[in-house]
Amino acid sequence: MCDRLRAVAIPVQDSLFNLSERRQLDDGAWLDVRPGWLSDEGTDLLGELQAAIAWRAERRRMYDRVLDVPRLVSFHDLASGDAPHPVLGRLRRRLNDIYAGELGEPFTTAGLCLYRHGGDSVAWHGDTLGRGATQDTMVAIVSVGATRTLALRPRAGGPALRLAQHHGDLVVMGGSCQRTWEHAIPKTANPTGPRISIQFRPRGVR
Repeated sequence: MCDRLRAVAIPVQDSLFNLSERRQLDDGAWLDVRPGWLSDEGTDLLGELQAAIAWRAERRRMYDRVLDVPRLVSFHDLASGDAPHPVLGRLRRRLNDIYAGELGEPFTTAGLCLYRHGGDSVAWHGDTLGRGATQDTMVAIVSVGATRTLALRPRAGGPALRLAQHHGDLVVMGGSCQRTWEHAIPKTANPTGPRISIQFRPRGVR
């Protein structure tokens, strides 16, 4: 791991990410963190998205049981259909202006997750082109609503990073991040309101 990250105590490392700049991780992975990136959008965006999006509850087999997925989800192909709220189209255009050249292709999809309370979460995972894929890709996450923790850890083992995601913050995970690191939204016992995560991805990445 790079010396700058190795020297900082775990688990909370917000001080690493208080500037809008790129942070290099291990194995060719990097993070861009842009606090308050959404500051010019409406003040009730959380409520507007909660009302406008067709949220879906999912169930998933875990070992010998089928359980409710602890969040609501919605997925949209913005390249072939209308966005359910105009902010999704605006954010996609802004992100493509910044990153499409480096990525080599545009962001085309928006996946939304509604974390209704502290008991909603998502387990450790990476977003990839599919099983066995070796290509690097990029995922941009915009946070709306309550503050939740984005946790990241290297797949090869090592200390995890915990990054507080406030309303309007943007995190972009690039390079090998989806292959060599995992990320999660842990549950929390602290009282917290709803949060919507908007994930912009290139075509074929889920």
